[in-house]
Amino acid sequence: MAKHGGYMGGMPSNMGNLMKQAQRMQRQMEEKSQELEAKEYTVSTGGGAVELVMNGKLELSSLHIKPEVVDPDDVEMLEDLVLAAVNEAIRQVQSDKQSVMGGLTGGLGGFGL
Repeated sequence: MAKHGGYMGGMPSNMGNLMKQAQRMQRQMEEKSQELEAKEYTVSTGGGAVELVMNGKLELSSLHIKPEVVDPDDVEMLEDLVLAAVNEAIRQVQSDKQSVMGGLTGGLGGFGL
């Protein structure tokens, strides 16, 4: 049986190139993932009444609350400010991950997001 350029003759070479590209993409994704995990996101709410720092692993590394916002008669307001800050930090981390990883995968999706 004669070899015809594309299918049988070219398959191993193309498959090898595809595997190399996949391995390179995986390394790049791992590097970017580590960079994103180490990145810090600072968020404040209530005009700076509550400020927190979260890393890319979604771990809080600091939380500062101005004393004047601590009102025993209005605990709900403080809770709302903290929740808003945490949720905004999470949104920023996720947005960053989607943006960076989406750029690497060309919109393929999945891949650890």
